[in-house]
Parts: sequence; structure tokens; C-alpha cells
Amino acid sequence: MVFHAAAYKHVPLIENNPSEAILTNIAGTKILADLSVKHNVEKFILISTDKAVNPTNVMGASKRVAEIYCQSLNESGKTKFVTTRFGNVLGSAGSVIPRFKSQIEKRQSVTVTHPDITRFFMTIPEACRLVLEAGAMGNGGEIYVFDMGQPVKVVDLARKMIKLAGLEPDVDIKIEFTGLRPGEKLFEEVLNEEENTMHTHHPKILIAKVRTYNFSEISLRVDEVINLFKEQDNFSLVARLKDLVPEYISNNSEFEKLDAGR
Repeated sequence: MVFHAAAYKHVPLIENNPSEAILTNIAGTKILADLSVKHNVEKFILISTDKAVNPTNVMGASKRVAEIYCQSLNESGKTKFVTTRFGNVLGSAGSVIPRFKSQIEKRQSVTVTHPDITRFFMTIPEACRLVLEAGAMGNGGEIYVFDMGQPVKVVDLARKMIKLAGLEPDVDIKIEFTGLRPGEKLFEEVLNEEENTMHTHHPKILIAKVRTYNFSEISLRVDEVINLFKEQDNFSLVARLKDLVPEYISNNSEFEKLDAGR
């Protein structure tokens, strides 16, 4: 079994470097998926993201393309391709927890992008358990969505962490709002709505209702996107991503101008 978790998942970083998302999130996934088919791997579990749902940034769109490729490849050999989608994992590399902790320890202002920004969170052990269970139950071609409960206001999380350190928010430690970063949105998609998912026997694992794709067509179109890497033309690259993922509408990004004529 292959668990493919390697990806660039930092939204503003990838918004500023789209070609790197193509190289890692799309081409990297394609290489591993193709090799898995070639060597008759039993199952390939792609670790995706809630940001692949109606993406507003390059990162989410690139992970959606990875999903599409793996799903379309499912019929090409013995390998069963299973995708898992979930949101932010508390304490993982790049999550807000280590950053808040470091800022509090240094008695610096805790930085939050917006007072109303919310995110879905789960712990590392919970995410790992659900990935393993979804991988075990998958028969190939499914995109599994994890029920992550209620979204949490990031500023509330910051306040709790300051209090847990024995300090008073806005007295001992200031909370500073820095503004939404490129590609960010205030609210993530609710993944577990009835019209978007079907239930499984596991209360926290659902199956996303998504369209299927023809592998020969998708393979050609994915290769076209990957081949644009060498040109390093961000706008033509993102435009091709938008053709491949029609629901990708940029937000708080220089690429919004590409949506004007769509």
C-alpha cells in the first residue's frame, strides 16, 4: 500500500509559486500513481485537502487535479486508488498551533489574519486513524470525506492558547490581525452536506459525490499542465488549471483577473 501525503499545502506560498505546485502536487502524484500501477501496488491512498473543494487558490486546484488523475487511473490496472479529504491538522508542520506557541513563548503579538476567519481542525492521531480506516474500506475510485465537526474561529483558538499559558489576551499578549493572505478565504467548505456526500458504515467517513473522468483525456490534459512548468509563466499555467478545474475561482489573488471572462 502507498500512502501519498507529500505535497506543498501552504496556500500563500503556492499562490506566489504556482509552478512548484505543478511540479510537486501534480507531477509528483502522477509519477507515484503511474509507478504504483506499473508495479501492481494493491492500494494507493492519496491524502488530499478540503481546499480541493471549489478551490479558491492554486494549492487547492493542484490537489483537485491530483484527485482527478488518481480517480481516472483507477480502472487502468490492479491498483485501487482511494482519496481522503480533510481540513487542518492541529500540531502538524505549518499549522497555527506551533506558530502561536512560539509567539506566546517569546511574548510577541499573536498574529491572526482576520477576526472572522474559521477553520475545521482535527488532531494528528484522529487524522491518521481515519486515513487508515478509509484506506482499508476503499474499493477503488472513492473520494472519502471526513466529518470534522464544527468550524473553529482561529482567534478563539489563539485566545485559549494565551490563557493556557497563564496569560491574559490583549493585556499580556496582543492579538494582531494581519489581513487575509493571497488565495485565502474566510470560511472553508462544509464537506459533509447531504447533497454532496453519501454515508458509509463509519459515522465520521463519508463518500463525496463527484463526476468521473475518462483517463485518456485526463492524462493528456494533465501532461499539458505539467509541460507548462518549464515556461514559468504563472498566468498561462493557472489559466490551464482553471480549464481543468472549472469550479476553481480565485480569491484575494492576482489570478482573479483570469475569472473575468469565464
